[in-house]
Amino acid sequence: MLTTFFGIAASDVAYFIFPFAIGNVLGPIVLGHFFDSIGRRPMIFFTYMASAVGLLVTGWMFQQDMLSATTMTICWSITFFFASAGASAAYLTVSEIFPIESRAMAIAVFYAIGTGAGGFAAPWLFGKLIGSGDRHEVFLGYIVGAGLMALGGITELIWGVEAAGRSLEDVAHPLSAVRDRLRGAGADMGTAGARAR
Repeated sequence: MLTTFFGIAASDVAYFIFPFAIGNVLGPIVLGHFFDSIGRRPMIFFTYMASAVGLLVTGWMFQQDMLSATTMTICWSITFFFASAGASAAYLTVSEIFPIESRAMAIAVFYAIGTGAGGFAAPWLFGKLIGSGDRHEVFLGYIVGAGLMALGGITELIWGVEAAGRSLEDVAHPLSAVRDRLRGAGADMGTAGARAR
């Protein structure tokens, strides 16, 4: 984007990526505690929707040629301030809804799925759109990204499990506790059967 549309030399791109990276780091640091105090579901919904709006506004302003390289970077930084906080919380919340014995595997699987989809599909799609040199086509990519973020936020609001302020064992019972309960129920049934005989 910076080299194709704004004429920034490849050697200078790092200067624009740095504030973008700061926005990514500050999002979880500044907003992180609200995911516990306000709640996972409303905060993930809010941050995903804020990201969607940020992408749409940034994409529209870019399409209208209203942004410079600096203001584009500011827009990216603000958008990803919310996006990184929401995504960080969403990854952790996904693992919280699984039994403790499988949480590490759950977060690894979902991270791999997210990285596979976002790490391969998104660069390919945006590479094609940017390579066209057409601002309108790039805006379509922003619309797709915003739509996916909005869909993620709405999905969390409707089907998300609220784990804030609850013990992890309360959110999802450990497999060992479920096995012990099943064994106990089986033993009770055996005792009841013996008595009936």
